Amino acid sequence: MSDSDGKKTLGLRGGPRSGNVKQSFSHGRTKNVVVETKRKRVVVPKPGASKPAGGGATSGNKGPRPAGISDAEMDRRLKAVQAARAREVEEAAKREADEKARAEERERMRAEKEQKEREQREAEEKARQKAEDEERRARDAAAAASKAAEEPAAPKADAGARTPRPTGGPAAPSPARKKGREDDDRSNRNKNRDDGRRSGKLTLNQALSGEGGRQKSMAAMKRKQERARQKAMGGPVVREKIVRNVNLPEAISVGELANRMAERTADVVKALMQNGIMATQNQSIDADTAELIIEEFGHKVTRVSDSDVEQVIEQVDDKPEDLKPRPPVITIMGHVDHGKTSLLDAIRDAKVVAGEAGGITQHIGAYQVTTDSGTVLSFLDTPGHAAFTSMRSRGAQVTDIVVLVVAADDAVMPQTIEAINHAKAANVPMIVAINKIDKPAADPNKVRTDLLQHEVVVEKMSGDVQDVEVSAKTGKGLDELLEAIALQSEILDIKANPDRAAQGAVIEAQLDVGRGPVATVLIQNGTLRQGDIFVVGEQYGKVRALINDKGERVSEAGPSVPVEVLGLNGTPEAGDVLNVTSTEAQAREIAEYRASAAKEKRAAAGAATTLEQLMAKAKDDENVSELPILLKADVQGSAEAIFQAMEKIGNDEVRVRVLHYGVGAITETDVGLAEASGAPIMGFNVRANATARNTANQKGVEIRYYSVIYDLVDDVKAAASGLLSNEIRERFIGYAKIKEVFKVTGVGKVAGCLVTEGIARRSAGVRLLRDDVVIHEGTLKTLKRFKDEVAEVISGQECGMAFENYDDIRPDDVIEIFEREEVERKLD
Repeated sequence: MSDSDGKKTLGLRGGPRSGNVKQSFSHGRTKNVVVETKRKRVVVPKPGASKPAGGGATSGNKGPRPAGISDAEMDRRLKAVQAARAREVEEAAKREADEKARAEERERMRAEKEQKEREQREAEEKARQKAEDEERRARDAAAAASKAAEEPAAPKADAGARTPRPTGGPAAPSPARKKGREDDDRSNRNKNRDDGRRSGKLTLNQALSGEGGRQKSMAAMKRKQERARQKAMGGPVVREKIVRNVNLPEAISVGELANRMAERTADVVKALMQNGIMATQNQSIDADTAELIIEEFGHKVTRVSDSDVEQVIEQVDDKPEDLKPRPPVITIMGHVDHGKTSLLDAIRDAKVVAGEAGGITQHIGAYQVTTDSGTVLSFLDTPGHAAFTSMRSRGAQVTDIVVLVVAADDAVMPQTIEAINHAKAANVPMIVAINKIDKPAADPNKVRTDLLQHEVVVEKMSGDVQDVEVSAKTGKGLDELLEAIALQSEILDIKANPDRAAQGAVIEAQLDVGRGPVATVLIQNGTLRQGDIFVVGEQYGKVRALINDKGERVSEAGPSVPVEVLGLNGTPEAGDVLNVTSTEAQAREIAEYRASAAKEKRAAAGAATTLEQLMAKAKDDENVSELPILLKADVQGSAEAIFQAMEKIGNDEVRVRVLHYGVGAITETDVGLAEASGAPIMGFNVRANATARNTANQKGVEIRYYSVIYDLVDDVKAAASGLLSNEIRERFIGYAKIKEVFKVTGVGKVAGCLVTEGIARRSAGVRLLRDDVVIHEGTLKTLKRFKDEVAEVISGQECGMAFENYDDIRPDDVIEIFEREEVERKLD
């Protein structure tokens, strides 16, 4: 073994001999080691060597000197050894002195402690003896007084002889008895002290003093001192009762009730049992029972309702000095195809009509326009078709001014009358825009005359309603229309408080595949900022992003500003009110309460029928044929409008029943529901995903797609009424996926596509799909295979496609190729 391995060297005790030594390790391992001992080499000086100079040092060295060591070195080593031995002696003496001093200190402390305890015991003994003497004297005095009262005729000498002496006589104990009693009292006191202590760990003081047992905790000592102080002051040792105000809902669990009263749950359960109610801490009790328990415990009751959760969003009246001017909200209303969107398009100098299928507006659009004078106007463009009555009514509820568009060549129509009624119901001022004034058949005076029948008197007919003749095509009268709107807004003096929690109305809501639920909100009061927590209808969320009408992300939106809000946990209903809350817990609680209330309302509406009504309904249903359908749309407002239109279809013999309607792409779940009920699926501006398409083909479920609402309504109406004439039905012949987009001079954007299914034909119609939502419908400008123009391209081949009058194409978009054909219809 080496000297530097850190292990203990082996050796033999028996002398200079070789042998084996067994070395033991942990876990029972052993090792045999061969050990050799060598004799120490002794160097004998030569006879002729001279004596060293330091004779004294040499004479002191009893053993032989090793070879190669000089006399000076030898003297130095001897001195070092002697110094070390002297140092060891000094250290030993110092340690012995320190140990002796510590022992004396311990002895002194022990003696002082014993002396102190002895003095304390003597003082206690004296105090006890004094108290006993006083008590004995008082007892003897009382006995003597009673004895004297019983024997009044006895001589005074006898009474004095019977009176015990205060300190002498038989009452005085002997020294031996006194010492024995002291020992007994001391043992009893130690016994009581030991009984009152709990066994446990010893403290350092107890270990040094030799005492056993465990002392009371500091809290216990404080409680004992407090009780002694209360007792000395003569007051009751009772904790003061705290009276609490307990908010009591309509139903509450026993455990929650105990928490609100700050009482023990066992005490509350015991009180319930005493009142004849057996309940555990997890069971709920009614408000009346809980009120009795609260009063029994001495607390105060405050009855609350579940609807009180909405008090956090109660309306607060703003101070006049906080109100600031805001842009007016103008709603464009009128009959279908009277030029509402075209008029707004001319004002905005944008092309919105080109993006709507069939040239009509399918959704409520919200835009902001800045005039030449710098005035900001917020416009709402509502659809004019009869199916969008509810959407128009929502637009009238949030608007400040209504612009009624009437075509000069068509006069007042049914939806024009509905728009007038909505404006009157909302109690908002109206401006009449007589459009299409550039047409030869235009007759604005006829429009003014027809409006008189509906109590709308324009200024030219000596009324108070402004009217402007405009032309969306030529731009005539647009400046006059904007001036009329600005004048009306000045008269209204529209103001709002931007420095408060935001409140707004949902104009439209949809489920976007990439962004999730998206709501178009018009802010009515306050300022909505990114990061705000809000509740809207039965949904809640946190503002993740705000997008204005130009598609730009903004950090905040003030009054009268329309924005798209991202960050909801679900799709709200169009027309719901958005309110900002302080915490997410409040928003979640309000949304859950609203959802449960709506569920209970629907259940109550379904259950609020008598047996006679059910029998009559079943009898009526025997003679009624139902056409069940499933409806999916791209936005909430369109789905509601179509649903309301479907409810109006039918008579005593046939009716349409909408089994389910929702927002988003058609899924496999919808196909399963349609198969179970034997209903077709109607898709409005949405498409089925690949899984849903395959499932529908396997199970024979019919899926119909529509992009114009009155085509869907007319189709369902014809099928329900039995008008089974030949219909134009679309047959999908292929799908192509865009891989790359190229710019070609003279042609525009060309999509490099791969035909993934079916055939792409040059003469067929095409639709552009983005996230299963229809973006564009039209025809192909060109279909090329390499550099040659071809009539068709089969599946699996690549080709180039260019759309007619449309360039907004992106990679990963899907092109749907279809053909229209006449098919004979049958109603099963």
